[in-house]
Amino acid sequence: MNSTNTSRALLEVIALDAADAAAAEAGGADRLEVVADMDRDGLTPAVETVEAIAAATDLPQRVMLRSGDGFTTTDADLEALQRQAELLRRAGAEGFVFGFLTSSGELDRSATERLARAVGRPWTFHRAIDHAADAVAVWEEVASLPGLDAVLTAGSADGVPVGTDTLTTRRPVDRTLVGGGLKPDHLEGLYQAGLRAFHIGSAARSGWDRPVEAAKVRQWRERLDSLA
Repeated sequence: MNSTNTSRALLEVIALDAADAAAAEAGGADRLEVVADMDRDGLTPAVETVEAIAAATDLPQRVMLRSGDGFTTTDADLEALQRQAELLRRAGAEGFVFGFLTSSGELDRSATERLARAVGRPWTFHRAIDHAADAVAVWEEVASLPGLDAVLTAGSADGVPVGTDTLTTRRPVDRTLVGGGLKPDHLEGLYQAGLRAFHIGSAARSGWDRPVEAAKVRQWRERLDSLA
């Protein structure tokens, strides 16, 4: 798991623009997940957004590669995402966030591996895993794909409050990035279970129409640091 300080838990914050990124850095975030269109659960951002963030902060950017609703894809979509990934990499992307399921909820290994090999960077398998028909099977299969270093999961499609048991007892902790309804009260139990990477989005702001607040990020940073 990449972090600017490997001795502490990783805190990843969703950023929609350079102002979000700067506030996340000021609050003590270690990494950004850069997305657009959170009303659609996060789509690929513009190249210009990644360039602006790279100019505003030194934080690593994990950039979303997702072109539409849901978790299935087509050959045409994959080709477009590969082209976007090359441009985003040049703009400053440290890594990427993606993952595909079949219509029956299994890992679309062909599509996911194809994009993994094309991006040539570390990548996160996103919360598609929480919508899989058999999340354990997807974990086992996706773990062997090239470049994977994180799986973003809440342990349940309904979020961390429902998925805590799964996160603490049934997931390999070394690649788990916990996110999706995560609240400060969850941190101690997750940390005690060995989890060391956490992801926040709405918790870092007062609404998706409002910017990231450095003070909110700092509260999460301080809470995590207090558990070390």
